[in-house]
Amino acid sequence: MSAKKFVMMLCLATLGWAVPLATAAPADAVRISSTIGPVDAGIIPLLADTFSKKTGISVTYEKAGTGKTLEKAKTGSFDMVIVHARKLEDAFVAEGYGLDRRDLMYNDFVILGPKNDPAGIRGMKSASEAFRRLAAAKATVVSRGDKSGTHIKELEIWAKAGVTPQAPWYVIYPDGAKGNKATTLFADAENAYVLMDRATWLTLKTSSRLDVLVEKDPLLLNYIALIRVNPEKFPQVHAAEALRLADWLTSPEAQDIIRTFGVDKYGEPLFFPNAKTEKLM
Repeated sequence: MSAKKFVMMLCLATLGWAVPLATAAPADAVRISSTIGPVDAGIIPLLADTFSKKTGISVTYEKAGTGKTLEKAKTGSFDMVIVHARKLEDAFVAEGYGLDRRDLMYNDFVILGPKNDPAGIRGMKSASEAFRRLAAAKATVVSRGDKSGTHIKELEIWAKAGVTPQAPWYVIYPDGAKGNKATTLFADAENAYVLMDRATWLTLKTSSRLDVLVEKDPLLLNYIALIRVNPEKFPQVHAAEALRLADWLTSPEAQDIIRTFGVDKYGEPLFFPNAKTEKLM
């Protein structure tokens, strides 16, 4: 530090002014922007911690709905995204922001609703038919409404059903951006129907008033992918470290961690490996 700069900082400190100190991410860090569900479920923290212990490369992560996750990554502030909305993913890559999209894991969505099921959708095999019946019954349906992967899947099902959901029976949760757990708890309080990923449901089902009413429609599959942020567009990204993490996440070791995650606690896995494995249905 030059003498002139030192004197300037000393004068500012004497006057009681705060002098912010810029801090940079470690040169070998990987910064992830991830969809909320896998973070809240605990699989992203576990994978990040395991990779860091193996390699010494630190991994930090932030969570947001898929739409917001991708928008945040367009600033070049992250090295990798973990998301679950294929159309948005493809656009992110096509626009030059990302590269090397890889399937990582999957689970599925379910339609939850009141145990007495006033709309009568329990056991239906088609998610779109179930949505059509919910609309006809004007049953209370809660939506995240935040352009997250969950919301985009919900809109996909409404479109296939040929229905444009409307208030007052269609309720946009004001805090949907907080994620699937918060949205499920809101739907539970309203004793309403809601589309939700199974991992979130498994973590909440013992205390919920809702039941799984519709499941196992292939339309409800929830594919989660990783995409590295393009270093040609953002030279500041940690490209080598992100590639090393992407390779490990899709390796047999990491895929085995995904395969068994949650089994001890919930009696079934919260996610299924998908790097080079068969599909759920």
